[in-house]
Amino acid sequence: MAATLPKEERLSGRTAIARLTGSGRWSQTAHLRCCCLSGNGLEINRIMVSVPKRHFKRAVKRNLLKRRMRESYRLQKELLEPGHDLLFVYSAAEVVDFVVIFEELGSLLRKLSAQ
Repeated sequence: MAATLPKEERLSGRTAIARLTGSGRWSQTAHLRCCCLSGNGLEINRIMVSVPKRHFKRAVKRNLLKRRMRESYRLQKELLEPGHDLLFVYSAAEVVDFVVIFEELGSLLRKLSAQ
């Protein structure tokens, strides 16, 4: 599996997102929350990242955290077998380094692959 993140791997569409948030399994770490729904019927995983405006009013910080989460996923996406829809939500009130996000997202992916 190539370490890229093409547009096909981005989760979009109101019905797909509603199905994920309605019947997905939630798990969390210190700074991230993840909702996962397996069996999307595709040969790829689709992801969506979110950083709440409630914690970060400036778009610059929200975009920085979204870039860090997408890059962390892109580098570790081989940890999870294809066929999942994923939502990653940044839940902390402070900006953390890329290394912390990388480790926490990796632990979430390993936990999901073990289930």
